[in-house]
Amino acid sequence: MKKPSIESQLFEALAFAAHKHRAQRRKDVEASPYINHPIALARTLAVEGGVTDTRTLIAAVLHDTVEDTDTTFEEIGAVFGAKVADIVREVTDDTTLDKADRKRLQIEHAPHLSKRAALVKLADKTSNLRDVASSLLSIVILGGTSALPDSAARAASTASMGSDLPWRRRAWRLWRSTSITSTPARARNRARPAP
Repeated sequence: MKKPSIESQLFEALAFAAHKHRAQRRKDVEASPYINHPIALARTLAVEGGVTDTRTLIAAVLHDTVEDTDTTFEEIGAVFGAKVADIVREVTDDTTLDKADRKRLQIEHAPHLSKRAALVKLADKTSNLRDVASSLLSIVILGGTSALPDSAARAASTASMGSDLPWRRRAWRLWRSTSITSTPARARNRARPAP
């Protein structure tokens, strides 16, 4: 039997993740489809990072399925192999713990991640930072926080640059020209069900 191509394996992972995240939205102003986040990770790794390792790219697409859906590591292992399931396991937080403990454990475990898991985690953090930067710039440019979830609105209001219109125009031009905000705003907290 012929081994599936990298492309077909990635499309299978994308279809799997899209199905699992189908009812979820990001906690951003646009309430964008959650699947945009895993796609952004795989793109960051492949296009910007030059990563060609199939298992790493598949794990990037699947990285939040166990944490945010009813997916199990066993299911990932059965469909995509034990090595992909192991990478996903390394980057998955224990959702039974409170947020502070999860963050503490992420820091403690970071130096011990495999190379593949470290790449996925780094792409995840990069994507999340881009989303926050994009959201904050949008808020400054558009001048308001009413459309954001309460916690994001409070954070944005403390970072406000005032209502200087020429400054906003310059910020808008900067925002449009920088690669850090080349993807739509998707502030990452937790996935939320679609309305």
